[in-house]
Amino acid sequence: MPSPILFEDIFTVQQVDDKHFERVSRIECKSENFEMRLVLDVNTSIYPIEPGTKFSLALASTLDLQGNPGPDHYVPIKGPSLLDKYKYVMCGKIFDYVRDTSRGTDITILASYGGLLMELTGDPRNLTKLELDSKIFLLMRPVT
Repeated sequence: MPSPILFEDIFTVQQVDDKHFERVSRIECKSENFEMRLVLDVNTSIYPIEPGTKFSLALASTLDLQGNPGPDHYVPIKGPSLLDKYKYVMCGKIFDYVRDTSRGTDITILASYGGLLMELTGDPRNLTKLELDSKIFLLMRPVT
């Protein structure tokens, strides 16, 4: 079975913008391993986050540990899943990708998680498994 994880890296929060919404902050981060840049809206009433915080971020096609695709509608998960390994999870959809010619060959993946947005930018070789219009799970956990 294929791995459900499509992308994974450790990020450090560089900036937190919490001026626009009461429970949502837009964080700007940089990754340790792949030199990716991340801008992400986070519900900080559920997952508080501050500048300097390190976290592991994974993008997955399914929550099933064996990579089996899930249904198109909500069904409660029975048994072990990726949910057991992470603290903050969102389900969304990749809605666009943009080539960033100002930074060479970088690509930006844009996803929406019920209105909370993600912008992930970096070398396209690290993002080959992410497909336009695909359902995607974002999973986060703190790194100490």
